[in-house]
Amino acid sequence: MVCRIYGVAKLRTFLLLLLLLLGFPLALSEMPNPRSSISSSVSSGQINSNSVLVALLDSHYTEIAELVEKAMLLQTLEDTVGSHNITIFAPRNEALERDLDPEFKRFLLEPGNLKSLQTLLMFHIIPTRIGSEQLLTRTGLTRHDTLSNDHLHLENNGTTEWTVDRAKIIQPDAVTRPDGVIHGIERLLVPRSVQDDFNRRRSLQSITAVKPEGAPEVDPRTHRLKKPAPPAKPGSPPALPMFDAMAPGPALAPAPAPGPGGARHHFNGEAQVKDFIQTLLHYGGYNEMADILVNLTSLATEMGRLVSEGYVLTVLAPNDEAMAKLTTDQLSEPGAPEQIIYYHLIPEYQTEESMYNAVRRFGKVRYDTLRLPHKVVAQEADGSVKFGQGDGSAYLFDPDIYTDGRISVQGIDNVLFPLEEETKPINRTVQPTKVVVKHRRGKLLEAACWALGTIGQHGRFTTCH
Repeated sequence: MVCRIYGVAKLRTFLLLLLLLLGFPLALSEMPNPRSSISSSVSSGQINSNSVLVALLDSHYTEIAELVEKAMLLQTLEDTVGSHNITIFAPRNEALERDLDPEFKRFLLEPGNLKSLQTLLMFHIIPTRIGSEQLLTRTGLTRHDTLSNDHLHLENNGTTEWTVDRAKIIQPDAVTRPDGVIHGIERLLVPRSVQDDFNRRRSLQSITAVKPEGAPEVDPRTHRLKKPAPPAKPGSPPALPMFDAMAPGPALAPAPAPGPGGARHHFNGEAQVKDFIQTLLHYGGYNEMADILVNLTSLATEMGRLVSEGYVLTVLAPNDEAMAKLTTDQLSEPGAPEQIIYYHLIPEYQTEESMYNAVRRFGKVRYDTLRLPHKVVAQEADGSVKFGQGDGSAYLFDPDIYTDGRISVQGIDNVLFPLEEETKPINRTVQPTKVVVKHRRGKLLEAACWALGTIGQHGRFTTCH
């Protein structure tokens, strides 16, 4: 019986040990892990209440906490805390309220400088944990990477005082949490990149003169923006030779450069005229104008000769809708097509920009035409250039269809005609004629002269003549 009791006791002891061995791993697996709780909270979008970020927002470092919220860095720091222990160097509130330059603080809080503010704040955070016990074990100068991809330097001169980039750590381990530590420092740390951005802004080096640009040009046929010319590479030769810029002035006079014996020879006017006529055809909407220049008249050949001799021309080209309004009577008279085209040729090189600037500055501008002595009047209207007056006016419809430095083609929406010269009445000054007043003779004298005349003696008296 004693043996039975002794065996039961041994069995109970064995079962108790077995339960302890099986329950201990389960208890370990059920124990909470602070690292897993932090990572799970970050992955779920909610930060742990025991995190160093929550401690920073609730600490007496209110100024740096407000800057972190304004810089929208909470999500970035939450992701960092989920994978690293961090060390935050938090400047005291007085360093940000009173000791900081007001102009620099205003620079940081401007919406356009959000990137500089984020760089400044992440410069205060190291993605490793450096506590006070680690500071005491290190001497000399150590270098640490920050979240802003810059470097901080911790230095100890053999005493208990530590500096970070020459700023004293006045309160080591001010806040300690499982995922990080906060050290209080005496002033704000400014990285070199943020300081350079502020200096450029303050010295106005970043504010440079901007070349004024006009409104974007819209192609009226496709209602899309016209593509600008590709930018020229630095050092590339000019698109036009230098002598092409030596255009004559407003007067109809040839340029001095071309000549039979000159080094530059003649300008190839025929090729330039042919090129601009082909441009009209490819551009579309100006087929009638090209047909008149080539087939109906010989003006294309004459324009080629003028350009070859050094003249420059600006062609006001009416579009097909405007040319369709011409009647048969206006074109059937001998020389009528030539006279119409002559009135649309200006012996100057003008572009849309130059004409618009001229009418903006002077109001009305009168341009000479090849139909002497008539001139075409240009003025500003509805943000564009208007040619002519009254019902026969035309607007600059397609600017700069063709510009090569010697021939400029500007599209207009109507055919221009010169104003009829008003015949002024000729005022002739009539000089008054001198009237010789003959004194009338009396009746008695006439009777005496009649009596003398009957006898043939009235020739002796001059009063009787």
